[in-house]
Amino acid sequence: MNVYRAAAAAVVAAASVVVFSGAACAHVSVQPQGEAAKGGYATVNFKVPNERDNASTVKLEVSLPTEHPLASVMPQPVPGWKVEVTKAKLDKPLEVHGKQITEAVSKVTWTADGSKIGPGQFQQFPLSLGQLPEGTDQMVFKALQTYDNKEVVRWIEEPKEGGEEPESPAPVLKLSAASEDHHGTGATDASAENKNGGHDDAGAHSESAAASSSGSSDTTARILAVVGIVVGAAGVAFGVLAGRRRSS
Repeated sequence: MNVYRAAAAAVVAAASVVVFSGAACAHVSVQPQGEAAKGGYATVNFKVPNERDNASTVKLEVSLPTEHPLASVMPQPVPGWKVEVTKAKLDKPLEVHGKQITEAVSKVTWTADGSKIGPGQFQQFPLSLGQLPEGTDQMVFKALQTYDNKEVVRWIEEPKEGGEEPESPAPVLKLSAASEDHHGTGATDASAENKNGGHDDAGAHSESAAASSSGSSDTTARILAVVGIVVGAAGVAFGVLAGRRRSS
């Protein structure tokens, strides 16, 4: 009996660890669809889990980092939710594709409109972002999660490198190394040019071979024609000689 009791206690303890660790990990987070490369554009998902057993999430507010303003921020429609995009004046204008941007999106707010995130559920809210900054390895987005019982959870604590995860960590988007597609494109173009050149050379060789083949055919035809003439002349001569022998 003591063995069974000990086993049961171990199972309960393990289950408690799983439950509490799951609760600790269940917070608003952000992940890219694919990769989020420095200097490029990316679509990211803000994942919002519902952490309450007796309330539903009805609102999400995401503040964009002011130290790295983004010229382009576009939300993807989410059924059952309405979205509001708030812009703010920039202290220092951005220059994008030769144009100056004097204001940028500072906050995006999703509010339930016929839908909720119920207990045991989560919802993703996609955003298209760009151009991503080149001078940092990550972007920190502060988020507020509101429940239908008026409770507001503030996911605003910035994690520190090498430190423990905060109790209410802010969503962090990790940025990958800058894409070198333009170099790849150049290499591809050069490769294409080389390939085209190769095709042209092949064509020239083919034409040369064809010309050579044609010349050889003409020469052969001429030789055969001469041989035919010689054979024909020999036949005539043989016939004349044979006629003379018979006459004699």
